[in-house]
Amino acid sequence: MSEPKAYGTLETVDGRPALRFERSLGYPIERVWQAVSTPSELERFFPGAADWTPVAGEIIDAGGMSVEVTQVEAPHLLTWIFAGQPQSFELTREGDECRLVFTHTIDDLPAAQTATGWEIYLSRLEPHLAGGHLSEEEAHGPWAEIHELYAERFGVDPEPGRRWAAQNLPAGGA
Repeated sequence: MSEPKAYGTLETVDGRPALRFERSLGYPIERVWQAVSTPSELERFFPGAADWTPVAGEIIDAGGMSVEVTQVEAPHLLTWIFAGQPQSFELTREGDECRLVFTHTIDDLPAAQTATGWEIYLSRLEPHLAGGHLSEEEAHGPWAEIHELYAERFGVDPEPGRRWAAQNLPAGGA
């Protein structure tokens, strides 16, 4: 198995802490757009996939919390607010390929733990695009190693994330 990766960065966006993940994907931008905007595809790799159209102004109930779609510029930009936190997919054509940037404004969420979660979910996108499927359980296998990389990179105490993993993940991911 390959070495666990930690692609995300912790940045400031509009004065708020945000996680940013960049991936170069060997697929056309239209194919990646379909994967990030179509509920039946989104649910194959993304947590709590929204049942959206999506169109700007659309509000969706997501298990008692609302998701508000704020901007849609197919096939380049999809932004929404979930639990008061902006999130987005930005897609850029790079020849026959696509650069994906996912951003999540995290406010007071634990940075290393949240980054690890997104890393795990985004790791499922490329297998999906290739016609395969990486289960949540398989994807969470390297959770502990990835979390340690983020805790070190962000200069945060890894103990809260370790405790969370011990309580919430199968033994292989903790």
